Amino acid sequence: MLVWSGQAVSLVGSAAVRFAFIVEVWSSGERATAVTVLSLCAMLPQAVFSPIAGAIVDRMPKRTALQLADAGGLVVVGSLALLHYLGALQSWQIYPATVLLGVCAAFQFPALSSAVPLLVRKDQLGRANGLLAGAKSAAGIGGPALGGLLVALFGIGPTLLVDVASYAFALVGIRLVRLKGDVVVQDAGGAPRRRITADAVEGLRYLFRVPSLRDLIVNFCLVNLVMVFGFALISPMVLLRADTGALAAVNSAIGVGGVAGALLMAAWGGPRNRGRGMMLGVVGMCLSGLVAMGLAGGVAGWCVAILIGALLMTTVNASMQAIVQTKVPHAWQGRVFGAVMFLSQISVPVAMAVSGPLADHVFEPAAADGSGIFTVLGPLVGDGPGSGMAAMLFLAGVGGTAIALWGLASRSIRDIDDLLLDHDAPGAPDAPEAPEATGASAAIGAPGNAEASVSPEARPAPRAESSHPGGERDEVHA
Repeated sequence: MLVWSGQAVSLVGSAAVRFAFIVEVWSSGERATAVTVLSLCAMLPQAVFSPIAGAIVDRMPKRTALQLADAGGLVVVGSLALLHYLGALQSWQIYPATVLLGVCAAFQFPALSSAVPLLVRKDQLGRANGLLAGAKSAAGIGGPALGGLLVALFGIGPTLLVDVASYAFALVGIRLVRLKGDVVVQDAGGAPRRRITADAVEGLRYLFRVPSLRDLIVNFCLVNLVMVFGFALISPMVLLRADTGALAAVNSAIGVGGVAGALLMAAWGGPRNRGRGMMLGVVGMCLSGLVAMGLAGGVAGWCVAILIGALLMTTVNASMQAIVQTKVPHAWQGRVFGAVMFLSQISVPVAMAVSGPLADHVFEPAAADGSGIFTVLGPLVGDGPGSGMAAMLFLAGVGGTAIALWGLASRSIRDIDDLLLDHDAPGAPDAPEAPEATGASAAIGAPGNAEASVSPEARPAPRAESSHPGGERDEVHA
């Protein structure tokens, strides 16, 4: 609760500052491109740098990694506040500052996700992950409101100071709490340590080396691509069909759904069969947040549909994190979470870049003419402004549902809890290893035992299999 409260306050402060940044760059020239570039400055560094950040996180205690992430944000925002009060703050300086904050966020996700198993019991991981997701959703509701109030009453300077204070609060919480087993696993004696970039690549290779994790992450990447393609169109569709008040209501419903999903996870803990539960959750997300969103004809329908989708998204993401936290050895979790962040976020700019032009130049004109696919979809989505984007939401939902059903039919995903041993189970391997360039490989010791490492020559390469009634096995090889 100490860490959670600190992160929740920090997230609210950061959301308030992001809103203030948008107001600042918009007021300097009133150009939509400036706001779009600002969003990319926040998103791309976090996605691209996540594998490197995950590799660095695995080389230091998780407390240190969390402190570095929060201290980095404090220094960046504090520097902007200093420039403001010295009268030297200019709008262009916000862009590089946003890039640096994105880099800090790249450290935050793998550090916090891999620290959660050190704070709670294994059976409480779903609840803890849900609470953290709820803090993010609550910040999405309260942060912009706080930022708007502070900017309107006091300007950007006090808003920056509030965020500095929120980072300091988070740092105090991290410093006070004990992280049981927060040690760094050492390489085998005499084996050269890989470079950071090589370790970052190993996080990606780990995901694709273990069959169940590989199939799960491929399924999630495809679903994420389709869903972002659709979600990018929700705001313009609502604005074309209604007004800014309707868009505000829809955005609020997203935040409320996220908080409701977090409370559900905190009380429930998640499905017993996490693989099946996640895939069913994704089906529900696609049917509610995309299909129903495209078919609904008013603000009330949009809010209900997107609220259910956001609720299910929180439970799915919390379960996904719990799988990585229980199945991946702790010494590898920073790299693996960094790889997960990279794979889940890298598709966002691609989907956003494609969806807008398709809506403007293909689907909206076809909807107005009632031609092409709208001879079938026209009765469902209409032919007025925004109907083309509604059809794209519908099609994206159908595609995402099909991908999720494929995952549900795949035994490697559906039964991942049975096929893949927990990393602390008897007979589970420490980690799948890759040979060093010199021919030596570093054996990863068990979490909590920094000295439990031996050279590969001293023992055979470990191999673990988990059997189950179906007779198939998901193997992890060194």
